[in-house]
Amino acid sequence: MTQWHLFLAFFRVGMLGYGGGPASIPLVHKEVVEKYKWMNDNEFGDLLALANTLPGPIATKMAGYIGYRVSGWVGLVNAVLATIIPTIFLMIVLLTSLSSVKDADWVQGMTSAVMPVVAVMLAVLTWQFFHKAKQGMGWGMAVGMSAVIFVLLSYMNIHPGIIIALLLAAALLRKEKTSAGEEVKKGDET
Repeated sequence: MTQWHLFLAFFRVGMLGYGGGPASIPLVHKEVVEKYKWMNDNEFGDLLALANTLPGPIATKMAGYIGYRVSGWVGLVNAVLATIIPTIFLMIVLLTSLSSVKDADWVQGMTSAVMPVVAVMLAVLTWQFFHKAKQGMGWGMAVGMSAVIFVLLSYMNIHPGIIIALLLAAALLRKEKTSAGEEVKKGDET
């Protein structure tokens, strides 16, 4: 049953993830965290951060990791195939048929109508992540970091992977210093 659920979850993501990776992320979250509870919000956030630092399509990276975590190598292959099969099929069908009607008003309208839906899904997911960040570091730090990261991404054109890697490195260094400080403190007490 687990393999079937993995396939269904990522097949839905592959079928409904119109717009690529950004549109797929909220769908993966819905399936993995809310529906099947294979991960919690914090684990999903960590996976999303790591997946953004690696090259390649985010939906397949997330499907591979989650499939492996849920059901080993068979789960990995199952989830990745479930993610890419709809895309392959739809590309073949749609590219052959839509190329003749791509300039039609209804095709342009369909594409335009999907964009606000994707924007709202991303906004909801962004708010959920921001709320989690606020719980961990407080409003001031969350707003400050968000503003700095917005400037780095939007105006300085720094790749998100570089920013995430730097933040992960800073967190690891901070944890290492904290651990070293606690060991010194324990040594002083004895």
